[in-house]
Amino acid sequence: MTATALSPQTPPAESPADSDARHDVLHRQVIAWFDGHARDLPWRSPDAGAWAVMVSEFMLQQTPVSRVLPVYEQWLARWPRPADLAKEAPGEAVRAWGRLGYPRRALRLHGAAVAITERHGGDVPSKHSQLLALPGIGEYTAAAVASFAYGQRHAVLDTNVRRVLARAVTGVRYPPNATTAAERRLARELLPEEERTAARWAAASMELGALVCTAKGEECGKCPIAAQCAWLGAGKPEHEGPPRRGQTYAGTDRQVRGKLLAVLRAAVAPVPQAALDRVWDEPVQRARALDSLVADGLVEPMEGGLYRLPLT
Repeated sequence: MTATALSPQTPPAESPADSDARHDVLHRQVIAWFDGHARDLPWRSPDAGAWAVMVSEFMLQQTPVSRVLPVYEQWLARWPRPADLAKEAPGEAVRAWGRLGYPRRALRLHGAAVAITERHGGDVPSKHSQLLALPGIGEYTAAAVASFAYGQRHAVLDTNVRRVLARAVTGVRYPPNATTAAERRLARELLPEEERTAARWAAASMELGALVCTAKGEECGKCPIAAQCAWLGAGKPEHEGPPRRGQTYAGTDRQVRGKLLAVLRAAVAPVPQAALDRVWDEPVQRARALDSLVADGLVEPMEGGLYRLPLT
């Protein structure tokens, strides 16, 4: 074999036309599956509105749908528009957040509602740049609201989508822990050109990751793109790299913070230190958890050793 000869193992370069055709098949199959299998969720209703979509996106971060649904419904019944929430003290958002976890999301959602009311007349903006400029909203949430609420063309990369792309396209079991530039580039390359199709693809690929291409116990026999899946085609190789460990909760500062917040959410008046001391026996961890709640703006200390949810 000469030095210029092509190695037998080198695959032929794919033409742009072939790549576009392959992507088109991928889009059609996943969207067709979504049309028949999508869950009937309230934020997907045609009349849900952009605020409902935004609330769902905040609540669904690191929280399963089953836990979100009752809190979401109560939230929208109480605060159907951003201005309704903006009128309330931020502590009321924390109170209504209940036991969803990661309660700073409640403060961020309240801050976004205030900004929407002050800057946009109470209507959730449709421009991606305006969404991204709201407090508490990052690239993912801005893209998700623009796509799901306004039908725009954006790459929406949550954990489920990243896992689908990692397996189907790059042939690995799990995506990196943090989103990489390569993943963003791949997501943009796969994005359909037509806006409505792109928005549908974003929702469909996310649902596929949530219901079929799950982190554990994936159901490849039900997957609409199993025949094209690089990971399945390679024999489903195991994850390379450090073992993936689930997040623990029992005994952590997160658990202590949750117990302290539960006391404050249930109280109608400021709570004395003694009432908070009763929720956790270990004083050093309890004090550390309380200090972190104060630092995060979730709890306000008052004179006389009293504490309350934030009013400002």
